[in-house]
Amino acid sequence: MNKKGKILLLCFLALLTTAVIAFTKNQNPTNNKIVSYIVDTKTQDLQLYWKNDKGEILKSIQNLKSYVEQKNLTLSFAMNGGMFKKDFSPQGLFIQDKKVLMAVDTMNGIGNFYLQPNGVFYVTTNGIAFVCKTADFIDNGQITYATQSGPMLVIDGQIHTAFKEGSTNLNIRNGVGILPNNQVVFAISKSEINFYDFAKYFQSLGCKNALYLDGFVSKAYIPEKNWIQTDGNFAVMIGITKQTIK
Repeated sequence: MNKKGKILLLCFLALLTTAVIAFTKNQNPTNNKIVSYIVDTKTQDLQLYWKNDKGEILKSIQNLKSYVEQKNLTLSFAMNGGMFKKDFSPQGLFIQDKKVLMAVDTMNGIGNFYLQPNGVFYVTTNGIAFVCKTADFIDNGQITYATQSGPMLVIDGQIHTAFKEGSTNLNIRNGVGILPNNQVVFAISKSEINFYDFAKYFQSLGCKNALYLDGFVSKAYIPEKNWIQTDGNFAVMIGITKQTIK
């Protein structure tokens, strides 16, 4: 075989390998149960929302959508951003526009939030996003947004040891992870899923750290993937907006 033929063969094999990987990924039943949205926090406007300008709790994605549209913004993505108390105040740490509106919760308790380690998702003033264990979180005054939830899904590349493969503890779940390129991936299950499989999804994407946000109440608005849920009854929400072009 001449040099040109060898090059063509190598190109063909490379394309074949890519196709096989893509096919295998699509055949993974967990992937078919999850819809995700990837964000570059350096170029996209990610914010955490709770109340409108009148101090009223927004609660639903539809209310958030209407709120940003009044500011000549288009909502590109939205998702509930953590657990909350009966009065719809955020459970645990909540930082908005560099202001600590709720203090970090380091207490012990029952429920998913207190399944240790729990964690914090935050974005710094220079547009870099992180997920870390609550015990490792330090507020250095350079944090624009932060929300606390729990449990951690992936910790230093490993699935939380409390999760069991094949568990029958099924629920709708949503979460956030940091990709190897430092972009953020938000994900929500289309149907009920256990903690292990949900965490495995983030691990399969290469996330070293990922955080559970909430369960059966979870909703997401991802119009580019035809996943449109505008209802809900939340406290903190995560939103991506862009300037509306008229």
